[in-house]
Amino acid sequence: MSEIILEMNHITKAFSSVKALDDVNLKVRKGEIHALCGENGAGKSTLMNVLSGVYPYGTYEGDIVYKGETCQFHKIKDSESKGIVIIHQELALSPYLSIAENVFMGNERTSGKGVINWTETRSKAKEVLAKVGLQNEDINAPINSLGVGKQQLIEIAKAMAKDVELLILDEPTAALNDEESAQLLEIMLDLKKHGVTSIIISHKLNEISYVADAITVIRDGHTIETLTKGVDDFSEDRIIKGMVGRELTNRYPERKDCPIGDVIFEVKNWNVYNPEDSSRQMLKDINVKVRAGEVVGLAGLMGAGRTEFAMSVFGHSYGSKISGEVYMHGKKVSTKTVREAIDNKIAYTSEDRKTYGLVLIDDIKHNMTMAAMRDYFSKNGIVNANEEILAAEEYKKRINVKSNSINQAVGSLSGGNQQKVVLAKWMLTQPDVLILDEPTRGIDVGAKYEIYCVINELAKAGKAVIVISSEMPEVIGTCDRVYVLNEGEIAGELNKEELSQERIMKCIMQHNGKGE
Repeated sequence: MSEIILEMNHITKAFSSVKALDDVNLKVRKGEIHALCGENGAGKSTLMNVLSGVYPYGTYEGDIVYKGETCQFHKIKDSESKGIVIIHQELALSPYLSIAENVFMGNERTSGKGVINWTETRSKAKEVLAKVGLQNEDINAPINSLGVGKQQLIEIAKAMAKDVELLILDEPTAALNDEESAQLLEIMLDLKKHGVTSIIISHKLNEISYVADAITVIRDGHTIETLTKGVDDFSEDRIIKGMVGRELTNRYPERKDCPIGDVIFEVKNWNVYNPEDSSRQMLKDINVKVRAGEVVGLAGLMGAGRTEFAMSVFGHSYGSKISGEVYMHGKKVSTKTVREAIDNKIAYTSEDRKTYGLVLIDDIKHNMTMAAMRDYFSKNGIVNANEEILAAEEYKKRINVKSNSINQAVGSLSGGNQQKVVLAKWMLTQPDVLILDEPTRGIDVGAKYEIYCVINELAKAGKAVIVISSEMPEVIGTCDRVYVLNEGEIAGELNKEELSQERIMKCIMQHNGKGE
């Protein structure tokens, strides 16, 4: 049995009167990959912020014992000096600095009098990048020229440049596609071979089952149990039971008594070109229609054009040389601006809720009502504060936003509750069409179920709902019909009876074959 490298004993952490962690205990063995599981707001990230010094010693109760020594970390630099490195869900990279500069940001290679040694910086950057499979990258290229998957690997390279012994990864694959996620998991397993201990927080239970040696479940700020591979049941259903406190027999709630009516929303011959290269066509002759009470999916691989389609329709928020027609209830409408799209009863929830969906420093109430403010909560430029409060309270209760009050800052909420606030914001505009782009990205199975229930409620109310998701089981479980996109074109259309992962992939492969 390998030695214990980390013990966190009786950790209690409170924010004002609310206990985020209550007597939490964690033991991690040297050289293992240890997963932390729990619903959004369970306390996983808070526990890791305590460990890494984000929440300094003195702001919590309990002890951190690392390699047999009781530690008091007052800042992140203190934990990093011991070989503990945390990679947060929001990447800490500077977009306009080069790859090499980012790898050693805050850990600069200097030669006398604080002058950066660029020769050593570049050579060492190449070494650590090779360890994460990025040996062919131009180290002088700016970070913003890379995709999210590669940026995540550069965060790991940054950690390795700090001689990491215990690596903490908070939702490392939340924004990655399947291929990028698989690559990252293999790198974690390779780090394990080289003696690096890892703690991973993830809602993707299939990934946890694959890489983890042990799983600690946290629920409502309490440690529930620790499961060990080879000893305990490591199935997804067993992990879910620990997380939510009950069996979750059906992850996708059934949609009953929801007749599908007439076509509400139709897009004809939609063409979009790249905003930075107007010669490059991103979407070609897209034709989509959605009926009242129908949930339609847009499936496809990363880069297929799903988000580009949604954003270009919603106020021409993406693209150039956009052409085509949008119809609402059979009438041609203009959606050239976001205001026109909203006025024509179209709503769009972005896949990046923190950048495009929310004002994180503002409260729940204002975030919920901001899109509907002009039409429903003000008159002659004067806000009706009482109506605003009543609506926010109603939707907080209706879609089960877990918070102290509607005056709580949205940035302090868990990812799942932030997503619910985004949904409430657009539901309050009383749209006829809702385009939901990755509505459950980065949130736990319990919160996902609640959002699926909201989707069902919208369909029952006669709305037309479009769901964009990278998770094929989610598309299959929630949608009545699916358009498969590939390389900016419709590769196929499948109804409920035809839907399967195999059929979706077959549409994509057949479409690829047409171009050969």
